[in-house]
Amino acid sequence: MTDPFLNANLGIHSGQRASGDAAYRVLTPADFDGAVQEITRWDGYAPTPLVELTSIAADLGVAAIHYKHEGPRFGLGSFKALGAAYAALRVLQRELSRRSGQEISLDAIRRGEHAAQCAEITLASATDGNHGRSLAWGCRMFGAKCRIYIHAEVSEGRAQAMRDLGAEVKRIDGDYDDSVELARVEAEQNGWFVVSDTSWPGYTQPPLDVMAGYGVMTFEACDAMDQAPTHVFLQGGVGGLAASVAAALRQYWKEDAPRVIVVEPELAACLYESSRAGAAKTVHIAEETIMAGLSCGEPSELAWDILREEASDFVTIPDTIVAPTVRRLARPEGTDPVVEAGESAVAGLAALIALCGATDTREVLGLDATARVLLIGSEGVTDPEIFAQIMEGRL
Repeated sequence: MTDPFLNANLGIHSGQRASGDAAYRVLTPADFDGAVQEITRWDGYAPTPLVELTSIAADLGVAAIHYKHEGPRFGLGSFKALGAAYAALRVLQRELSRRSGQEISLDAIRRGEHAAQCAEITLASATDGNHGRSLAWGCRMFGAKCRIYIHAEVSEGRAQAMRDLGAEVKRIDGDYDDSVELARVEAEQNGWFVVSDTSWPGYTQPPLDVMAGYGVMTFEACDAMDQAPTHVFLQGGVGGLAASVAAALRQYWKEDAPRVIVVEPELAACLYESSRAGAAKTVHIAEETIMAGLSCGEPSELAWDILREEASDFVTIPDTIVAPTVRRLARPEGTDPVVEAGESAVAGLAALIALCGATDTREVLGLDATARVLLIGSEGVTDPEIFAQIMEGRL
């Protein structure tokens, strides 16, 4: 049988990192600290596991692979639970404070002291699935209305999960970027508040809050390690996850922060192309990738500000190595534990396996016997039907 990893067509661009302080300036230590202080107080909070993939590490010839498994996060199945729900709370705080003329605390909203006022507010967003699910969950927790926009290729299972949390879900023709634009337009027309994980000119605070929320995950991982990783592989998308993790790693490990490698589907490689162009660049998505959460053609400007300084390498991977990676985690060899992961969660591991099979590339990236790699397993099984198809070899 042909090994899909050995034959994988990878795009690799090792760019010249810009100098600067974006890892402290765009997302400040205070931003991360505020999110950590709030989110760790929520009912059901518990750190997610940092899994050691010892057998895979031995097979690949690296010292260690640390896999941050976000499947158990708040029962929502992904790291997104940390971002949109926290940003929703901050939007409500700012709007209620504006209306009342006095500062309303996050504690008061969380305790339900302003439930009647929250019920008058609608929060809206576009999503590939997990961000919208987190926003719907946050709206239910804090008492606001929720409207979610999804594009044509979002699975019905993911749409129903948002409806089950009380969201009104609107499916449109077109891709993710089209749903982002429609959410923005209709929110402006109706006086709703957009809670997006991507920024655009004049719209920055909610995406910053989203990225600050993701910091909870990164600091949990860092606290669980006894030394800094040498490499971190981060999923692309609009760049919010990658930028947040890169900034938090820089703040935590300082000069020992790991080499940042951003991984994207070859079908949606806006950050890869931004690196090649030296500036944020939008790409047209002609075909949807199996990695639904990463199917984004327009990068977040805020995220790019951080990544242009912190990311050393940008890698694109084909869809053909995604399902085999999901199966390898779910049916482990050796001593590795069973990890049930979604399609977007395995992008970093898929890239790592393929890169380690290419001698020249692994040498350039320093993936040798001393490498300690951190991976963000961004989602568990958020669509059981797709997971079943992968496990049965139908995808």
